Formats: sequence, C-alpha cells, structure tokens
Amino acid sequence: MGLTVTERLTYSTVRIECENEKGISTGTGFFFKFFDDGKTHIPVVVTNKHVIEGAMNGRLTFTRSSADNTPLDTQHFPITLGNFESLWRKHPDANVDLCAMPIAPYLNEANSRGQKLYYDPLDKSIIPTKDQLTELDALEEIIMIGYPNGIWDSKNNKPIFRKGITATHPVFDYNGKKEILIDAACFPGSSGSPVLILNQGGYKDKKGTFIVGQVRIFLLGVLYAGPQYTTQGEIKVVDIPTTNQSVSLLRIPINLGVIIKSERIIELEKLFDN
Repeated sequence: MGLTVTERLTYSTVRIECENEKGISTGTGFFFKFFDDGKTHIPVVVTNKHVIEGAMNGRLTFTRSSADNTPLDTQHFPITLGNFESLWRKHPDANVDLCAMPIAPYLNEANSRGQKLYYDPLDKSIIPTKDQLTELDALEEIIMIGYPNGIWDSKNNKPIFRKGITATHPVFDYNGKKEILIDAACFPGSSGSPVLILNQGGYKDKKGTFIVGQVRIFLLGVLYAGPQYTTQGEIKVVDIPTTNQSVSLLRIPINLGVIIKSERIIELEKLFDN
C-alpha cells in the first residue's frame, strides 16, 4: 500500500542545523521542484534567509531509500556543509525572507557512494491560483510542518505537525504585502515551515456545500515571523527565532504567525536559470 498524503508530507521537510558565532541554531526547510517539466527538475531546499544568516557550517539530515524507492526511516544520511550561508540563493528583495539551495550535487554524490536518498518535494501544482484563493473562505484550517524548538523524531527523521486556522483571508495581501496571518503556535525552529490547507475525504466550500470524497491541498506559504506583545503595550512583528532560548517577559508571543505567500517561492526560480 502506498503512502497517504500526510505520510508523504513527512518527507517534504528537512531539519536545518546551523553553526554560527552564537552556537547552534535550528530551522525548517522544505524540498521543492524548480523548472519541473514532468521529466526533469531542479531540486532545492527552501527556507528563510534569517535561518541561515551567519551560518558557517550547516547540516541537513536525509532519509535513506531502498533500491525500490521505499524510505528507510531509521537509516539516515546527514550532509554537513561548510560556508553554509554562501550556498543559498537569496530572494533579491531584501524584504522577502526567502532563499533556496540546490541539492542535486549532494544527491548525486550520495548516489555515487551507493546511497540513494528519499524525499518528497512540493511543487507548483499545489500553489493556489488567484481564482482558487478566491474560492477559499476567510477561516480555513491549516497545518504547519517543521521542527518547533528543534523538536523532531530523531529516530525516524520525522518533523512535527501543528494545526491552526487562517487569521486573515488568504486572498488578501495582509497590510499590502504578499503575506497572510495564521492563528497557530509558532515556536523557535519553525522558521521556514510550509503552511498548507489539507482537506482529506471532503471539504466545505464557500457556499456551504460539502464536497465529498476529494482531497484538497494548497501550499499557502512559508512561516517567517510573528507579532509579539511588549510590556510597553506595543505589538511588534519579529522573525521567528532559530535558537531555543529563554523568552524574555518583555516580549510575549501571541500565537500568530506571518506567512509569506507561496507565489513568492516561484520568484526564486529565476535565480536558477543558469
């Protein structure tokens, strides 16, 4: 029996461990296909710029695959890379906290050593069009996949699922930016997490009609920041941190996350034209 949709999604993310001057930090990346023509594609990992900022060394932990393309969950293949930050291609807009790293060289190197790696990339087919966003309601259930506080199933190399809801309508650009808000617990280490709408077995459309027997999946975007309440009564939007450290009482998370809309992921693709 094949993998379910949610089982496949457990292979769509990768834990990013960075070594910088401050020590070790963790974040979330996810696999994506650029220039996918159905036969070939450029495999990349997408995350936030601030996840890899200042990283001297980085580690990605892959799951090994059997010869028949079955994941070997307890058999891992860590890849450690030097000059880590320089390997990422950053979105040219300084205000867009996205970057991507090509991984084909590392996959090919592993393959040359007889190590086939298993991963299940996301692709453009689940990025909602403007019309599809219009068909969504203001309040939709969402899932977020990643490594909050660096937590993961290290034995089986698996991420953590979180659930929440949209806090602003996905069709609108929150505060004029290509962003939306979600209502979910957004902890350090969740930066770079993909946020999706996933309805299995059916869903209710805007008119209240229940669509039976269909799976609906949309990649809404990528978590990068969250509003925090200060004791001075101010609301400030700050990057979701990558280090697990004591939270100052001067800044209190209010369980909202800021999501970069998934259409901006495609803007990274042009950086891989060569």
